Amino acid sequence: MGKFIIQPHGRLQEWVAEEHGYFTDEGLDYEFAEEWFAGASRTTSTVQAADSAPAEFKSGALEDMEQGRACDVSGACHWAVNEAASHQSAGKLWASAYSVSPAGIFVAGDSDLRSPEDLAGVPVAVGYHSGSHYSAIQGLSSFLERDQVATTFAGFPYDRVRLMMRGEVAAANVFGPQYYLLEQLGFRKLVDTSFMMGFFVSDKADHADTQAYFRALERAQRDIDLEQERYRKYWLKEMPEDLAQIADVRRFGPGERIVFQTYTQEMYDATQRWMKSWDLLDLDLSEESGYAKSVLV
Repeated sequence: MGKFIIQPHGRLQEWVAEEHGYFTDEGLDYEFAEEWFAGASRTTSTVQAADSAPAEFKSGALEDMEQGRACDVSGACHWAVNEAASHQSAGKLWASAYSVSPAGIFVAGDSDLRSPEDLAGVPVAVGYHSGSHYSAIQGLSSFLERDQVATTFAGFPYDRVRLMMRGEVAAANVFGPQYYLLEQLGFRKLVDTSFMMGFFVSDKADHADTQAYFRALERAQRDIDLEQERYRKYWLKEMPEDLAQIADVRRFGPGERIVFQTYTQEMYDATQRWMKSWDLLDLDLSEESGYAKSVLV
């Protein structure tokens, strides 16, 4: 049996589990897929509308999972994991846990945009087919008519931070450490877009190893809940050097919180219906792409 490959997700839990030896305690022979650390960048200067975006912009978490990630377990927004798993292309959704990440649409401190309604027709920078994309639509739909919701694609999460810092986008949807960094730098949140993450487990992953991984994360989550200030240093593990130099992670919050409850069929079906209602993807809601065939427990 080979090593269990973990793709970090720009959160604290994996690093806390490693610090305390929880993976080893569970008998897990593991390593991190470092090339996938969340500090990756696609662009720092260009934003694209959907119709004009080149191929490299029209690829996000969903496409990445469907092509098969070089790891046994990874994370992404539950919308993308849900849809990738429904295709049974390279993995399934782990149904025994999910997480919730703080997220928000931010504007500059001196922006003329003062309320959520001011974002009508304003392109919000997001990542393609990723949590920032879907949660922006979901969050804005509480305030705006459907034809007033606008997004523009701007690479990976830290790309959006840099674009905001340079004033090249009017608004951006960010989550986790990017949320805390923009908040620290004086940007204002107009809309809370906190959203659910899912876990994508490769078809090649050993089931016992996967269970061990989640047992370790559950122990790490309890540690973070008890003493989050002790573990904020790990925000720097996956942060690009240029931004790590200006980040005061002592001011950050705990970020993504893992919930060890079931991602149910009702949740799965509701997610599929919502995506279909917004024409986000060409979804097949047939039994062939149903819950029972798309999840692992």
